[in-house]
Amino acid sequence: MDFNEFACAVEERINLNLTGGVRAGIYTAVKNNGRERTGILIEAPGVNISPTIYLEEFFENYRNGTSMDEVVEEMLKFYESIRKEESWNCEDLLTFEGVKDRVVFRLINTAANREFLEEVPHLAFLDLSVVFYVLLEVNGESTATLVVNHAHMRRWDVTVETLWKTAAENAKVLLPAEFFTMKYALREIMGKSTEYGRADQSGNLFAANVQCSDGMYVLSNKLRSYGAACMAYPHVLDMIGQILRKDFYILPSSIHEVVIVPQNPVLCCSDMNEMVKEVNETQVEDEEVLSDHVYLYERNTGRLLCGTENRAGKCCVQENVF
Repeated sequence: MDFNEFACAVEERINLNLTGGVRAGIYTAVKNNGRERTGILIEAPGVNISPTIYLEEFFENYRNGTSMDEVVEEMLKFYESIRKEESWNCEDLLTFEGVKDRVVFRLINTAANREFLEEVPHLAFLDLSVVFYVLLEVNGESTATLVVNHAHMRRWDVTVETLWKTAAENAKVLLPAEFFTMKYALREIMGKSTEYGRADQSGNLFAANVQCSDGMYVLSNKLRSYGAACMAYPHVLDMIGQILRKDFYILPSSIHEVVIVPQNPVLCCSDMNEMVKEVNETQVEDEEVLSDHVYLYERNTGRLLCGTENRAGKCCVQENVF
């Protein structure tokens, strides 16, 4: 059974289990960097927001031996958990007053998302773009979100500047930035976080109020989801500069986090650009790539520069005017 046959089979079986006019259908969504994902969209009568359960992971499980019955059962359980824990009121989405406390933002690559950017309000951030969304639900490691498009902005009668001001304030509360050593990040990934190298329970150097010396650091948000946006949070880069007491490079490891490297005379911008490109090509899912080059933050001037390659192979920079 190939993926399309799998999707059709799942759709049919899920519909056999749904009642009360609730129906499931196959839905293809264009995600970050133009990548398409296929899922099951479950629509209920009178409900304007419908969850989509993406199928790629379930198909992989099916290919590895999970039965179709088990796949469908797991998807239905997931749908029920979303339906029961739904905390938003659809009426709130009709006015800006109803959503203004949940509007936040992400960073995406401008060149790779030009078609998507035509549909949504956005702001330029060097070669990246700020896009806005409503954080509807946070449940453990998963979130429910609504991308803000031009229709929403017209309905709410707001400007892009208002969205940015609101999102920047909300992000500090809903998705606070966290800055920690690479050693701590690796321990966190392995589930072995300890007291090493941290003064509080989160490992967040912003909260520790201590000076720290390490070769590499990680910047993300509390959820570790679209945490690269933290590099656009007001004052965050300045705070990192105060901790490191140096200029620093920002390596865009994915849309979810960036790696911070203190500037060092032995570091070469072009070499780091090559490293970022290689990691993106071999280690990062296409949908999660942010950029193929490094950025430089100058602590004394507060300037964020974009490191690229010119035709002569030399590193050149473009200053952020955001």
